[in-house]
Amino acid sequence: MRQHRRTLRLLGSLLLVAMAAAVTGAAPAPQASPTPLDRVVPAPASADPGGSPYRITRGTHIRVGGSHEARGVGEYLARILRPSTGYRLPVTAQGAGGIRLRLAEGPFGAEGYRLDSGRHGVTITAARPAGLFHGVQTLRQLLPAAVEKDSVQPGPWLVAGGTITDTPRYGWRGAMLDVSRHFFTVDQVKRYIDQLALYKINKLHLHLSDDQGWRIAVDSWPRLATYGGSTEVGGGPGGFYTKADYKEIVRYAASRYLEVVPEIDMPGHTNAALASYADLNCDGVAPPLYTGTEVGFSSLCVGKEITYDFVDDVIRELAALTPGRYLHIGGDEAHSTSHEDYVKFMDRVQPIVAKYGKTVVGWHQLTGATPAKGALAQYWGLDGTSAEEKERVAKAAQNGTGVILSPADRVYLDMKYTKETPLGLSWAGYVEVRRSYDWDPGAYLPGVPGGAVRGVEAPMWSETLENSGHVEFMAFPRLPGVAELGWSPAGTHDWERYKGRLAAQAERWDALGIEWYRSPQVPWGSAGR
Repeated sequence: MRQHRRTLRLLGSLLLVAMAAAVTGAAPAPQASPTPLDRVVPAPASADPGGSPYRITRGTHIRVGGSHEARGVGEYLARILRPSTGYRLPVTAQGAGGIRLRLAEGPFGAEGYRLDSGRHGVTITAARPAGLFHGVQTLRQLLPAAVEKDSVQPGPWLVAGGTITDTPRYGWRGAMLDVSRHFFTVDQVKRYIDQLALYKINKLHLHLSDDQGWRIAVDSWPRLATYGGSTEVGGGPGGFYTKADYKEIVRYAASRYLEVVPEIDMPGHTNAALASYADLNCDGVAPPLYTGTEVGFSSLCVGKEITYDFVDDVIRELAALTPGRYLHIGGDEAHSTSHEDYVKFMDRVQPIVAKYGKTVVGWHQLTGATPAKGALAQYWGLDGTSAEEKERVAKAAQNGTGVILSPADRVYLDMKYTKETPLGLSWAGYVEVRRSYDWDPGAYLPGVPGGAVRGVEAPMWSETLENSGHVEFMAFPRLPGVAELGWSPAGTHDWERYKGRLAAQAERWDALGIEWYRSPQVPWGSAGR
């Protein structure tokens, strides 16, 4: 009789599960194993598994103590978890257990964290809010990919037991978005920011001006935006950011712990400005707007004093909108500017940047002049760039100029993967996923002291890219590898191990609706099919 009652109870339980599945349209929750701690991208500095996993349930709270900054990170985490789990996940300053975000002094630096997980909860500890935020990105990756979806999923929501201790290798882990060749809206930029944040990128470099378009409002020179911003490659409508738009991008990036680095490229790449104001041209004649893709044909008039009034006004207004430390002045491909004029121009412009409280960043051609004290040079050459050019960068680095590494045949995300890639360019060669990952920033440029390398940045030029789907297809799967080069210890760097961790990311990209390239170099399994 007792066996009969047990059988009836079991059948009843199975019937209730089936009915629940029918109502929600979901299959019964599978019994899953939690994601191992060492499957995260970028690879953590250390991951020590052990103990029971933590399970997020209907009763889980996110506990943030009394810190306003920790509460902000907690609310961000709750907004990610609530749609997929269906749980309330209240953010509270009280209690114990659950998910705890804790600010405390320790060996974490400005961006590091420790994540402790066990049966009774998950605690992320950091010295600064940025560290808590990066720890939350790790927590996301330890949960099933379905946690990223915007509708209720079956779970279970398990976090493997153990401890991750993590600090970044480099302080500059950047991504550049070219909004000049093709214009991207505020919402499109925000979407990219969210994708960058998942992989602990901390700099968003916005290329705001070029021959094809000027993208930021400048009150003292209004035609820059209204006329210079009125087109793009191929002759589309272009567009520009009002000051309010730009502030919103800066605010949103800051909420994801990214610093915006604005770039006004000069003295070359300036046709949009030259077309907007005739006085900026040496002959006083404004050229027509440009919608092609050639480079090197334009230059501000170095000998005219109005040029420096223009530069002062633009930098003053842009610096006032930008709370970050850096302002990028370009300096690349100034083929229409003589070397003498180039040096003269940079000698005049760099002090203007300092006058408005910012630190100069320039493409590595800046080292052909005299970089200002504290300036950073962004190297975009190739493996095969001349020894002379590399030596010039190395000498500047030896004299105190910091270096950001963006080798075009490694991390230019607009380079085609293969000759069949429908988007992108190939002037720097074809850049498959392994090539973009398999190099060491600390040893890449001969003669550059290790301490001079500030980090890495992955530029995305947009001659062929018109929308978010295009950007994503070129960024994924290469961007996470560049992020790992910037974050993870050199000792974790191993392609054979990395490609498996990368493959596991694809299900998350699918859940987030990210377009991505199915590289044959990576064992994707069933993802993306």
